Amino acid sequence: KREKMAGKADRVVVDTNEIRKNPQGGKEFQRQQKVQEADLDRIGKEYLRSNPEAKPADVEKFKVKFMLYDLDHSGDLNLEELKGMMEKLGQPKTHLELKKMISQIDKSGSGTIDYIEFLEAMLGAGGNSILKKIMMFEEMGKEKEAPKKGDHPPPKKLW
Repeated sequence: KREKMAGKADRVVVDTNEIRKNPQGGKEFQRQQKVQEADLDRIGKEYLRSNPEAKPADVEKFKVKFMLYDLDHSGDLNLEELKGMMEKLGQPKTHLELKKMISQIDKSGSGTIDYIEFLEAMLGAGGNSILKKIMMFEEMGKEKEAPKKGDHPPPKKLW
């Protein structure tokens, strides 16, 4: 019995050590996010050097959006991540439509949209990207109009 108990204790120690070596949760997520952000900053700087007409503020804005939708921090938007992005933007697409969108943007032939391809789609001269148009509509929807005279509800009756 003691040998069996000792074996269990050893296994618990090993399991605890494995957990310590491979942390999960918030700290690991934050570390991955920082690494991804540093990589995207480096890529963004390269993009700005090769595209002087691009504005740093726009690159930063799209970096934040890219990180929001790149759920696995791979540096690429795959089909599922693109699907989630389109749904959050209120423009759900079919599997075939998503594949077509990826094929329009994916210049490397990887089947995914990497950050450079994303920036080129969003900031490039070609205005026929479906993704670019949808993101523009999202921005327009967020802009709030100033209330016009007569647009507010009538006053409450006090009696």
